[in-house]
Amino acid sequence: MEKENPSSNRYMGRNDSDTSGAFSDCNSDRSGEFPSSGSPTTSSSSIGGGGGGGGLHRLLVSYAVDYSHEVVRRLISDLESPSATVESQRRAAMELRLLAKHNPENRLRVAAAGAVGPLVALVSHPDPQLQEHGVTAVLNLSLCDENKTLIAAAGAIRPLVCALSTGTPVARENAACALLRLAQLDDLRTAIGRSGAIPPLVALLESGGPRAKKDAATALFALLASRENKTRAVEAGIVRSLLDLMADPDSGMVDKAAYVLNAVVEVAEGRAAAVEEDGIPVLVEMVEAGTSRQKDIAVRSLLQICKESAVYRKMAAHEGAVPPLVALSQSATKKSKEKAEALIELLRQPRRTAGDSRR
Repeated sequence: MEKENPSSNRYMGRNDSDTSGAFSDCNSDRSGEFPSSGSPTTSSSSIGGGGGGGGLHRLLVSYAVDYSHEVVRRLISDLESPSATVESQRRAAMELRLLAKHNPENRLRVAAAGAVGPLVALVSHPDPQLQEHGVTAVLNLSLCDENKTLIAAAGAIRPLVCALSTGTPVARENAACALLRLAQLDDLRTAIGRSGAIPPLVALLESGGPRAKKDAATALFALLASRENKTRAVEAGIVRSLLDLMADPDSGMVDKAAYVLNAVVEVAEGRAAAVEEDGIPVLVEMVEAGTSRQKDIAVRSLLQICKESAVYRKMAAHEGAVPPLVALSQSATKKSKEKAEALIELLRQPRRTAGDSRR
């Protein structure tokens, strides 16, 4: 799989280099080349001979090379034709999806030929397989920055949000990735949140498979660059889901969940929810027993939670945060050491300002 943007910092819309190992790109579709039914039987005009029964390797090699504008237009016509059967539409959608998957130049060519609108229309199609092809093709096209504005202008956000809620497991995962790609554009993050993407992403984070959870966390992290979306995420119950993942080393999601939580606690609603959901003990445990990255992000979250509230500071001190913070301050990198020392100083303040109250 190609990685359009190898720098996950720019990809995630964050300047903090510590996120580079916590998140990875959503690449082109990971759902397999062909479904169990409705596989394309490519014509001589598109492949240069050969049917769909044999020569899978030759077929995939063919998709890795450039296609002509005429071939792309024929596939688009097959999608849009009023007389087209569902099978022919599936075949055309699959071929466009594969074109966009295997060749970056083809992503631009397919979009320039006018495929974005018809493919976006498939995202709302009642046929589950056609919807899945449409979602996945849109994801593949979105790997090119030049296509993102076209996709958004074609009205893709709301259908992708709908697919995120009601689509097949593959459609849900790939809809999350497509929305993530669109969220790289600053002016679309809030629009995606206002279109209702946050609750189904939180639901995917709670109940999806391992891949779906990772995709949902990555999409949420990108969307939470918008302050407005942080509040939506809290209202959708994200904090409880994140803390459950952080407390489960077997989830494979500890780092991702911790970074998303750190984005959530930047707003007062997020800090209150983290405390109400018993997040302070989870964060203190992470400072004590986590990896270096986990210790660092846990300290940052505790700093956010404690900096304006004596009540929260007392709670963190009561949970035994000071000893592991002292240990961290003696062994961590300069940046982590500074954060640990700042938090230690904060936790000592309630003892000197007993009359302070939560703000």
